[in-house]
Amino acid sequence: MNKKGTIVLLITLSIFLISFIRKLDNSFSKKDVELKIPKGFPKPNYDFSENPLSPGKFELGRKLFYDPILSKDSSTSCESCHQRVAAFAHIDHALSHGIDSKIGTRNVPAIQNMIWRDTYMWDGGVNNLEIQPLNPITSPIEMNETLPNIILKLKANKGYSALFKKIYKDTVINSERILKSLAQFTGLMISANSRYDKYKAGKDTFSIQEKNGLVLFKAKCSSCHKEPLFTDNSYRNNGILPDTSLNDIGRGKITNLETDNYKFKVPSLRNIEMTFPYMHDGRYKKLKEVLNHYSSSNHNATTDAEIKKIGELNDRERKDIIAFLLTLTDKEFLSDKRFTDPNRK
Repeated sequence: MNKKGTIVLLITLSIFLISFIRKLDNSFSKKDVELKIPKGFPKPNYDFSENPLSPGKFELGRKLFYDPILSKDSSTSCESCHQRVAAFAHIDHALSHGIDSKIGTRNVPAIQNMIWRDTYMWDGGVNNLEIQPLNPITSPIEMNETLPNIILKLKANKGYSALFKKIYKDTVINSERILKSLAQFTGLMISANSRYDKYKAGKDTFSIQEKNGLVLFKAKCSSCHKEPLFTDNSYRNNGILPDTSLNDIGRGKITNLETDNYKFKVPSLRNIEMTFPYMHDGRYKKLKEVLNHYSSSNHNATTDAEIKKIGELNDRERKDIIAFLLTLTDKEFLSDKRFTDPNRK
């Protein structure tokens, strides 16, 4: 091998080794944490302007997300409810669960495209991505912890002390740094590369059934589930009878307006195939059950007007709509290694 060939080989090996070492220590590059707004998506509500993205902060957010240290008894992490395999929703329980096997009152919402939301939680009780984790952390049912206690635990942990020093060049561990790092991790969970997206970009094709489903979806469902986010961020009464054992009045609990009772945030339908069970109380396990409900003529007086307009759907129409909904599964998002548990090899 001549001198030039040797140099090329050495450079190639160096690049490989750097990449290999980076994978071993779970670190990220600047490219890994770039904010890339998908074509056709609107301007996000949260743009990281006051929380500049960095590989280190993203790495810290990922570590915290998967660490049960955030809960009072170190038994429950964010991932305990927000499972990667379910597009960061939860497929094991109809309702959220936390420490001491306590059960909540609502189904776990998926974490995806969070920076385009104007509020969070089923009732919109949180209006900032950075503040959102405080709700489950302080909930006596979920994690039952406080930020002061979490800070004490992190300061006593040599691994976290070293990580904070590596990122911030000092040993300060505070609530702002904790919450902003979590926002970087969850904020970059962007799902925009499903078969639907590829079809819209002319890079994939739909079957006749999927095309029919898209037409029906636009006619029957898109007033609430607007493309490309497949939600309009509104709150609506979808007509399901309240579960009297839960006594959950939804948005009305936040606004104290009777007109908002039993209204809940319209969820995105992206990755809907993976985010069962459905509805705010997780009462339906299958999409066909959801379609059966929406095409029913038995809605009550407070059901949202747009839902009443759907009308009855025959069996073929329901199957066509479901066929389309399955095209919203984003396999690349679901397998994105940036969002994996750093403790699992």
